Amino acid sequence: MPDGVTGYDVAADIGPRLAKAAVAVTVDSAMYDLHRPIPHDATVSIITDNTEAGRHVLRHSAAHVMAQAVLELFPGSTFAIGPAIQDGFYYDFSVDAPFTPDDLERIEAKMADIVAADQPFERDELSIADALVQFEDHPFKREIIAGVDADEGVEGDTVSTYRNDAFLDLCRGPHVPSTGRLKAFQLMRSAGAYWRGDETKAQLQRIYGTAWESRKALDAYLVQLEEAAKRDHRKLGNELDLYSFPSELGSGLAVWHPKGGILRRTIEDYSRRTHMTHGYEYVVSPHVAKADLWETSGHLNFYRDGMYPVMELDGGEGKPGQEYFVKPMNCPFHILIYRARSRSYRELPLRLFELGTVYRYERSGVLHGLMRARGFTQDDSHIFTTETDLAGELQRLLDFVLMVLRDFGFDEFEADLSTRPDKYVGNVEAWKRAEEYLAASLDSADLSYQLAPGEGAFYGPKIDIHIKDAIGRRWQLSTIQVDFAQPENFGLEYATNENTRERPVMIHRALLGSVERFVGILVEHYAGAFPMWLAPVQTTVIPVADRHAEYARSVGDQLLGVGIRAHVDDADETVGEKIRRAITSKHPAVIVVGDNDVEHSTVGLRLRGEDSEQRGIPVVEAVAQLAEMARPPR
Repeated sequence: MPDGVTGYDVAADIGPRLAKAAVAVTVDSAMYDLHRPIPHDATVSIITDNTEAGRHVLRHSAAHVMAQAVLELFPGSTFAIGPAIQDGFYYDFSVDAPFTPDDLERIEAKMADIVAADQPFERDELSIADALVQFEDHPFKREIIAGVDADEGVEGDTVSTYRNDAFLDLCRGPHVPSTGRLKAFQLMRSAGAYWRGDETKAQLQRIYGTAWESRKALDAYLVQLEEAAKRDHRKLGNELDLYSFPSELGSGLAVWHPKGGILRRTIEDYSRRTHMTHGYEYVVSPHVAKADLWETSGHLNFYRDGMYPVMELDGGEGKPGQEYFVKPMNCPFHILIYRARSRSYRELPLRLFELGTVYRYERSGVLHGLMRARGFTQDDSHIFTTETDLAGELQRLLDFVLMVLRDFGFDEFEADLSTRPDKYVGNVEAWKRAEEYLAASLDSADLSYQLAPGEGAFYGPKIDIHIKDAIGRRWQLSTIQVDFAQPENFGLEYATNENTRERPVMIHRALLGSVERFVGILVEHYAGAFPMWLAPVQTTVIPVADRHAEYARSVGDQLLGVGIRAHVDDADETVGEKIRRAITSKHPAVIVVGDNDVEHSTVGLRLRGEDSEQRGIPVVEAVAQLAEMARPPR
């Protein structure tokens, strides 16, 4: 291609359909606007509007259009930041009063006018001094410029900006060529937010919206949202009497009711059993530790904002007090278990497993039922291995992770490989080796993945496994991290077969993520209608009349005797009312017994999803059938 060629020219040279769908390009992995000249020989990739990267560009552009509409409709208002997020975008504003639903309608109508005008997005670069003048009426933008925030378009001594018509914003881009490309968008809701997510800073008003490549895609997303609202784990948790979030307890914390306790225990029992049969050793650690431990691990330097405040405990008998923190992670405790005595290469890999409860001070604005909580239990494992065995251990670990997720009913997987962040411990060479090991394990597992540059933990790169639920939503679940740094921090060693001392490599792994969040995902995935092995109540037994109650209880006892969680509903109500209650409560099986059943030792059996009831089944056969259906996967 000739000098001065743009991404659009490249797309058009390939074909008109590609040029029509293109919204941006990558130039040697850097994202460029479609009509920006490519400055040098490069590998160029066309980003189309129906990809996640393309939708990100659409949504970022829609956020600018929304900000433009708000500033026009609300004179004197100012704006803060407005990123694209999963399935949508938002922008934060400082306005005189909270936005109302009528305001959102006006803003959306103004956005439609801006789109109809097909205003081009024009990129420019300003000096820091000129940018401060341009944004003199917008204090949040000036703070970004003064802070030299590259994420918002500030690089070195220049500021990257985008203008469409009279609206100017600070931004790295890229954007769609013009506002006319935004054909399908909708504003969703408004909410309060704090500047930079800090409760001590200015209170702002945030508007959320969504944008898609076509009206058809937008409509499909809105249908998905309707279905998601029906499946909301907070709503179903209340209806099914699983858990609750009492205000007296504090934000981000749940209490588990008896049925929820059964569901949780079933998951935890599965986890313990499966880990034990796959070479893990069960350990337990305390909930608090002295500050020294978190200092050595690096958490105080790299993670303190996510930790609860320090506790000063009296040393007693004139001794100085000690500083303690509740644990945000389990890994330092497992390190101490490894270090409790000398280790030999014959003991490796050493796989430690714990259902350990951790506490993280999440901002109130991000809390969301069980999905984002401040106290939760992780199925946490830490594996200590030789570097020679690392590749094989990672491969076995990926196979184990996918096996477990399949047992819970998930069968679509994707992965992210997150690399070294700006703030990290350890040396760059070790990080590179760790990233190469993780990438090789993903290739061997034939698992599709994408890079997430700079998203690794401070002590090592990681693989995040994502699943898709029943309505197509993507959830991040399992995490696998390779860590060369913590064994160095804590001076971990093992004796080799040549009687020399070497450092082990540490693998951090949470399979379900957290039990709480996993339950929330399961509730929404199954809409509360759990497979029989997970259901808190697996079978309801209903007597037709009071004279059948004793027989119903004997059937219930037989079910309990083979491990089936059975409930005998002998309430003073009609059979129809009791059947409706069992169905509404999403019980997998309903047994009804009457005169004929008492006489012949039979039952009537209705299974969830079946239209008709099976009558006259010998009770022994029914119990055996239900016991087989209720058998856990492993």
